[in-house]
Amino acid sequence: MSLGVVMLCHTALGRAEQVARHWAQAGCPVVIHVDKNVRREAYRAFVQALSDIPHIQFSRRFRCEWGTWGIVAASQAASEQLLREFSDVRHVYLASGSCLPLRPVEELVDYLAARPRVDFIESATTADVPWTVGGLDAERFTLRFPFSWRKHRYLFDKFVSIQRRLGYARRIPNDLVPHMGSQWWCLTRQTLSAILQDPDRPRYDAYFKRVWIPDESYYQTLARLYSTQIESRSLTLSKFDFQGKPHIFYDDHLQLLRRSDCFVARKIWPHAEGLYRAFLTDPDGAMKSTEPNPGKIDRIFAKAVERRTRGRPGLYMHSRFPNEDWENGVTAGEYSLFQGFTELFEDFEPWLAKATGARVHGHLYGPDRAEFADQQSVMNGALCDTAMLRDANPRAFLTNLIWNTRGERQCFQYGPADNQDIVWDVAKDPNAQIAVISGAWAVPLFKSNSDFAELRQQAAHLQRIEAKALDAYRSPYAKARVRIWTMAEFIESPMEPLQSIIDEITVRPTRRLAEVPRMIDLAGFGQFLQNLKNQGMHPYLMGDFPVDPLPHQGRTPQPRKPYLVK
Repeated sequence: MSLGVVMLCHTALGRAEQVARHWAQAGCPVVIHVDKNVRREAYRAFVQALSDIPHIQFSRRFRCEWGTWGIVAASQAASEQLLREFSDVRHVYLASGSCLPLRPVEELVDYLAARPRVDFIESATTADVPWTVGGLDAERFTLRFPFSWRKHRYLFDKFVSIQRRLGYARRIPNDLVPHMGSQWWCLTRQTLSAILQDPDRPRYDAYFKRVWIPDESYYQTLARLYSTQIESRSLTLSKFDFQGKPHIFYDDHLQLLRRSDCFVARKIWPHAEGLYRAFLTDPDGAMKSTEPNPGKIDRIFAKAVERRTRGRPGLYMHSRFPNEDWENGVTAGEYSLFQGFTELFEDFEPWLAKATGARVHGHLYGPDRAEFADQQSVMNGALCDTAMLRDANPRAFLTNLIWNTRGERQCFQYGPADNQDIVWDVAKDPNAQIAVISGAWAVPLFKSNSDFAELRQQAAHLQRIEAKALDAYRSPYAKARVRIWTMAEFIESPMEPLQSIIDEITVRPTRRLAEVPRMIDLAGFGQFLQNLKNQGMHPYLMGDFPVDPLPHQGRTPQPRKPYLVK
């Protein structure tokens, strides 16, 4: 037999036993290393279970913690034992206890026999291929790492930071060019023997013992010194997510694994009964003999990563909720925000609903309650009108409303007296259409006939709030479709703004407006603003509003009559 297998096991020893028997039944000698962290009773039971197969052996045990030298030491000890005890082995395949052969072992043996001098090991320099995700590239070869990244994360990061500030750097041996790659390799006897029997091995081992995650760089670097032909790829299908964590394969990945045409896959869920049954006990269902091609399923993994990191537009999954600006669209559909319209027009909401067919709400972020359309107290998605629940997460309230009413245009009123926590969210949302009549918040104050000193304070407060909102709407970071009119500008010719708003909301082209909402009587409003100015409060957001009554106040604005120019 020309193929020997080294297995590194630390969990799910029952599955590891099943896979080891599969390798051995195909005639492959197997040397198994069991993590020293495994309890002695479990280890003894594992050894006893495989004692009936003479060409399955167990190597000296090391404590294997992720990212440390123990994993390399374990593979060294097991490989040395395999080469010493089985002289007919020509290729050594490194696998884990969670690896699963996907094709008949005989096909792998024939594949390697046709390539007797080829070493299959992923090996690339950090400068050429920056694979690391959230970790260290070249610095893993030049810094020291006395603290465990998993157990003492704070000390690990702090010590790295101190070394960076001090400019500390270890010297890389002159004859080495650091390479990185997958830890799952298949090396020829000649290359592996040269690595393990090199007179300089003590020096190399001493250096790599202080490298971070040496199992991804030790063999990958040293193979470049001795191999005559390297195929920089692994014969083991191993996929990682955007955080650098390995994907786990389950029973519903059966057809996906078949399409990969790979010889071995990891990491297999220990309880994936269907996968183990299909690939270990069903030789008739074996895959066709062909070149391994994991690229055939890369598109699926890429889509899975995109779905996990970005999700669907407007849908916020708990797994990515804390990551701001990762969303694939702030909301799930288009909606409209109106500021100042209900203050200026009577019955604006029913008129807009009739003109557009959209669902028109009142002030969803009003101080007392969320004013849902038709006075509803509960909306789609079990959203209630309670202000306290809404204000616990104002952004989620909006995104949930838009998500749960997909297919129906939502419009709502807004103003400076409302909860302002969503201003930037709406401003940065490409789905938002914002229409603002600045200064219209003063109309309810004008109509209230309250104490003028109190009105002056309220007006100053509301103007400051609206000014900040307008800054957000006009910001270069704003992506919403924003239209802003001063109140004085709007009431001079209200038909054109209203027509443009209706045209943008409705999908189908609409006729010119034949009916418009009645504007509130503004007689005396100009004098009200002048009184505010006289008291030291300058209401500038309304525009240049005349003191004298406007000629069209109190009357429904009419469309202009067409005329012919000759």
